[in-house]
Amino acid sequence: MPRPTVNHPERPFSDSQRKKSSQTNTIIRPWRRRPWCRAGLPPDSVYNGAGGGRATAKTYPTAAPIERAYLVAVELKGPPAGGRSFSTQSSLDELALLAETAGARVIGRTAQKLESAHPAHYVGKGKLAEIKAERSHIDYSLVIFDDELSPSQQRRLEDALQVKVLDRTALILDIFARRAQTREGRLQVELAQSEYLLPRLAGQWSHLERLEGAIGTRGPGETQLETDRRLVRTKIGRLKKQIESVRRQRALYRRRRARQGVPVVALVGYTNAGKSTLMRTLSGADVFTEDKLFATLDPLTRRVALPGGRTILLSDTVGFIQKLPTQLVAAFRATLEELEAADVLVHVVDITHPDAALQGQTVQDTLAGLGLAKKPCLSVLNKVDLLTRRDGTPVEGLEELREQTLALGHDRPDALLISAEKGWGLAELLAQVETVLQEGAEVLSTPSSRQDAQRSRPGG
Repeated sequence: MPRPTVNHPERPFSDSQRKKSSQTNTIIRPWRRRPWCRAGLPPDSVYNGAGGGRATAKTYPTAAPIERAYLVAVELKGPPAGGRSFSTQSSLDELALLAETAGARVIGRTAQKLESAHPAHYVGKGKLAEIKAERSHIDYSLVIFDDELSPSQQRRLEDALQVKVLDRTALILDIFARRAQTREGRLQVELAQSEYLLPRLAGQWSHLERLEGAIGTRGPGETQLETDRRLVRTKIGRLKKQIESVRRQRALYRRRRARQGVPVVALVGYTNAGKSTLMRTLSGADVFTEDKLFATLDPLTRRVALPGGRTILLSDTVGFIQKLPTQLVAAFRATLEELEAADVLVHVVDITHPDAALQGQTVQDTLAGLGLAKKPCLSVLNKVDLLTRRDGTPVEGLEELREQTLALGHDRPDALLISAEKGWGLAELLAQVETVLQEGAEVLSTPSSRQDAQRSRPGG
């Protein structure tokens, strides 16, 4: 039987006005046919019941609220253990950039001088009380510490401050999780996050801890904690197997490239030094670039022609940073092995940064820790287009900077001046890469040298 046609009024019927159809004997609810009801909204959210007029629909925000971050650091008294190091304020500035990259808004910071970090709360009791009192003035929702906290320190700080507490390691891991696009990158970040989480599971089930031995109170917290630990360990084992498969696949690609005789040149440097911009300018690749820390994470390789007609494979790798989490170094071993297979490293330094020398030293120390200290390396000082003359006007070419090369290079007098954004000095850079490759080919001209080189290559 055909459905009766109903002329709907300007607003739906009230409960007292519902009408029964004489043909179908069913209750007709006109709002069922309205689009807002199909979306699950009740009529009262669109209409003013008794008033008869159209009301403003109530909306709910779906975007996550921006977290308000408060930064905390400890400045150790006495000379740094390794000689030169970043100042506390420079380190906090970098932490603020990391927080902004992760989507937070920094609303305050503080630092304390100590002989060593407090074993229980990282900062002293007086500074902890000061941080807690500051919340009533600036209403922060997140506290970020500039060093890695132990699991017990993090639990005690969250209990004392009653807000979420993160350390530098967790913040970097969060940024890496946002930036990873490829399957390989996501696997490596997930492994690093799981290894970071494993020793911190104890505090996740404190509400289920065994408080006493009475009937009904035994063991639920311990059972759940052990279950979670087993699941995380299983996940870590599975991720390691998958990453090992990626390593074998990369080794196969490297052996194939070695048979083809195409040299590999890898870009290395501190995060936000301009490696991706240099990669885009030299190769023409559609590389994402942004003036943020760790804007790009996944490695990228493209062919680039040298002035003499020879072709190289140019590889862009993940950037380094001070206090780089050990979990990331271990998890990203498959990616960092690309540096071991490179014939030449190009170390990109942001010459405009106040701590350019310290950033360069951080990269050199990281490369040394990876066993790459003896790898042929070219240093390039990038972003020279942002330098200014003495009168404050910007420079217009490298010719104005030739006399300042030694001063700009600090302890790298052989460094090249370039601007990846403007394209300045790139022809000279490619010519220098070709020269270094030629010198390496002459060194490997003897059969014994070639055999030694093949044995030293990973996967060879």
